[in-house]
Amino acid sequence: MEILRREFIYIWYYFSIQFEQIFVYWIIGMMIGSAVSVFAKDHLHHALIYLQKKRIGILGIFAASFLGIASPLCMYGTIPIAASFSKGGMRDDWLASFMMASILLNPQLIIYSAALGNKVLIVRIISCLLCGITAGLLIHFLYKDQSFFNFSSFEKPINKDTDSNMFVRYLKNVGRNIQATGPYFFLGILLSALFQRYVPAEMMTMLFGGNEALGVLMAATIGVPLYACGGGTIPLLQQWLWEGMSIGSAASFMLTGPSTKITNLGALKIVLGVRHFCLYLGYVIIFSFLTGIFINFIL
Repeated sequence: MEILRREFIYIWYYFSIQFEQIFVYWIIGMMIGSAVSVFAKDHLHHALIYLQKKRIGILGIFAASFLGIASPLCMYGTIPIAASFSKGGMRDDWLASFMMASILLNPQLIIYSAALGNKVLIVRIISCLLCGITAGLLIHFLYKDQSFFNFSSFEKPINKDTDSNMFVRYLKNVGRNIQATGPYFFLGILLSALFQRYVPAEMMTMLFGGNEALGVLMAATIGVPLYACGGGTIPLLQQWLWEGMSIGSAASFMLTGPSTKITNLGALKIVLGVRHFCLYLGYVIIFSFLTGIFINFIL
């Protein structure tokens, strides 16, 4: 019993340290994410429609990637918006850029990622933007005269932000945000504490440190099963970076994780079909691997 009590004290110590460092980012991220969702969501989507009317051609791919990151919606909320854009005549390359960037990042996750330090935050934002832009460019040049998406079978989800009072609507959105992200946030801190207590730092350095391509590939690979919620992975990433994980490996994990999150894959499978879905997975893995290698080379 004494041993168990001592181990509990150690784990609680690591847990409390992580909690104190990250909790404020979680709270601020939820407050800002809900604010964008309630007060700015429609404006962001109208901005993309406005750009379509300007007929700026391939430059719209870049703008669509920025707007995808600014959008607070999950993939099941993004696809109905993309479907309505498609029906309005928006090009598939713009839609690909918007949807790819929306999968990878949102205002709430940007705030969460600030806990990882300015360098990692900048790397995450830039790599996600480029992933969206590259996806749009590939569709532009490889599927110029073909349709890449099929939105006909996607059912629009129920909009829960319907209260007539905007302040009440905001509070309800914050509540749903806490309910959706809270369990993963605390689980991530617990896993981080367990890693810190029982996994030697040298092992993390050996697996994910340095410029080795194998470390980047392993980080990209573990992003597939371990990523369940953006906020929940921040404590893990913070701990791994402390213990020697390279920034390139972290970037690779942050790209493959949300891209292969099971809920995102389920939504994408509906609108892509088998062949295009496989192409999507191949693109995500290759892009994340090459990005990790490049980041480790320049940093």
